[in-house]
Amino acid sequence: MSTPSPASHDAPAVELPQTFRIQRLAYFAVPMMFVVTVILAGASLVWLGWTLVLPVLLGWWIVRIRTIVTEDGLRAVHTFSTREVPWSEIDGLQFPRWSSVRAVLVNGTRVRLPAITFADLPRLSAASRGRIPDPYAAAAADDENQTG
Repeated sequence: MSTPSPASHDAPAVELPQTFRIQRLAYFAVPMMFVVTVILAGASLVWLGWTLVLPVLLGWWIVRIRTIVTEDGLRAVHTFSTREVPWSEIDGLQFPRWSSVRAVLVNGTRVRLPAITFADLPRLSAASRGRIPDPYAAAAADDENQTG
């Protein structure tokens, strides 16, 4: 994947670092899980009382996982680890079916990018300063070229 010059793309300028998080709707699962764990713990506090910690862990997990785009590259914050990948090591993106987005590195390894979806590509492209192409803009340009 080549790195275009700053003038070669029409992506709007965005401030960096740009953070991609899980949608806020995910927080709705925390109180729902709390209700379930209260019911379980009420059945047997001695044996199932530990389940009361699960909603807290879920909330922590939702807050924790994210992908951050910086001037230097991508930072993937996973449950228990963080991986920083410079732009020079990124060869492209992979969108596996039923799985999270992966950055494919020049050495062939893949790094999972939490909280990024295909719909985030325009924002990701703008934050990467065009290093990651926006397929929506490319499709619009193709349509414009075919009709014009």
